[in-house]
Amino acid sequence: MSFQTRYINLDEIAAIRAAALEFPSWSLSDRQTCDVELILNGAFFPLTGFMTEADANTVIESNTWQGHFFPVPIMLDVTAEFADQVTVGQDISLRDREGALIAVLKLTEKFPLAGIEPYCDEVEICLAGEIWGVEAPVHHDFNHIRMSPGEVRNQFDQLGWCNVLGFDAQRPLHQKQVHEINQVARSMDANLLIMPSVGVTDTGDIHHYALMHCFEHVQNRFPTQSAALCMLPLVRRHSGVRDVLLHALVLQNYGCSHYLVDENICFAGATDQDDISLQESLLTFDERLDISLVQKDHMVYCAQRGGFIARREVKEQSTVQEFSRQALQEHLESGLDIPQWYTYPEIITELKKICKPRTEQGFTLFFTGLSGSGKSTMANIMLVRMMEMGARPVTLLDGDIVRQMLSSELGFSKEHRDLNIRRIGYVASQLTRQGGIAICALIAPYREARRAVRSMVEEVGGFIEVHVATSIEECERRDRKGLYARARAGIIKEFTGVSDPYEVPGNPELVVDTQDVTPEESAQEVMLVLEKLGYLKQAD
Repeated sequence: MSFQTRYINLDEIAAIRAAALEFPSWSLSDRQTCDVELILNGAFFPLTGFMTEADANTVIESNTWQGHFFPVPIMLDVTAEFADQVTVGQDISLRDREGALIAVLKLTEKFPLAGIEPYCDEVEICLAGEIWGVEAPVHHDFNHIRMSPGEVRNQFDQLGWCNVLGFDAQRPLHQKQVHEINQVARSMDANLLIMPSVGVTDTGDIHHYALMHCFEHVQNRFPTQSAALCMLPLVRRHSGVRDVLLHALVLQNYGCSHYLVDENICFAGATDQDDISLQESLLTFDERLDISLVQKDHMVYCAQRGGFIARREVKEQSTVQEFSRQALQEHLESGLDIPQWYTYPEIITELKKICKPRTEQGFTLFFTGLSGSGKSTMANIMLVRMMEMGARPVTLLDGDIVRQMLSSELGFSKEHRDLNIRRIGYVASQLTRQGGIAICALIAPYREARRAVRSMVEEVGGFIEVHVATSIEECERRDRKGLYARARAGIIKEFTGVSDPYEVPGNPELVVDTQDVTPEESAQEVMLVLEKLGYLKQAD
């Protein structure tokens, strides 16, 4: 084993793999896989494994792990069921989702998660102990820029780079950011390491494929052979200054001499305990790191000068133009032109591939209401109208039909109803991801299951919830199948609205009552909402 990596020697791997067949196995989550990779390749040096309870608390209290600076607790959280199966002193196989052996954990402690939840996935028990790597997690994308600290340091040595300014780019870089970074690099006579964190993507983030393509383009906008690009599987903890300091430590291990701090990250998700000003954090922690933390000078576009200048240089008579990330998103979704001074043509091309105008995006139309409320009739009308428009592929996911094909083995307990709704939500999210329209007509009585579906779909497209709020009296009056009568007689158990609750949606995009209007009139209300939200082209 080298000084900074924790991989087992090649001649020992066959024996370890054979022995590991008898070890208890834990399947790593995406976040845990990222943590393991960074422990093993030395990015989290001096960390040698997952922290004990005392270590984690010391890190939170004093940013120290076993006498070394370390700002974030790194723990392995598992289910109570798995924790009950293992004992201190055992070796545990850490495997990826496909079962490949990534590492072996030598278990030294089990402890409850209470009090340290923000840094884990909110399950019950943590396991602690050193880990030893067997095989690095397999990646099938961007392998030419997925480099370990040792590989990057070797690259710096070959290029003769001694003064390196690193920064963690979480969003595409536009002209303003490139000018700001170049200004700092020139002032320090430094080369650049662009190191985007692409561990686990948050809702609303640009997926890492598009992000990396943007960085590959913008790398060429820096002076020739002055910028390197490295992809980092680091998961953001949303812990404010602690995130910044962890990035600083990682960049230090990658051989950077300076870290360009993005102060926008410092307060993202910060708790009261982490509520430290940026300036205070720089003064407090700079001495404990072998990397210098620096800030950039904010720049703005000045039309009079035809370029970017420092904000402090702006005079009252100067014409300063502003264009926010929100404005960029709105322009992309509306199909409007982006100002040429704001970003580069190749970046706009990449962003347009993934952020299409709403009239071209997929969406899910989710009808929920009591049996007999009219949701299936409305869904069928919307199916016809969307197919007549022909702009996107359309799929109807009717509750009764899906029950027969996708969930035939499920009953009507709350657990099974939730599972049925989540299955339908997953299918809807995949249809939406591909730019299609998924029309769902479901009772979907429970708020939590509906929230879960919304969350799945909104990661990839639009979600429009329509509460068909027809009264139960009207639903019973329409009951052609006699379901309500049989439910009142106790023949049908767990029937929504009679013996099982319907939890009214709290904030749907539309509420309709079909009692005194025709189905076509109700469907027209839905059409108007879709037009208002931008998913349908308005007539000229």
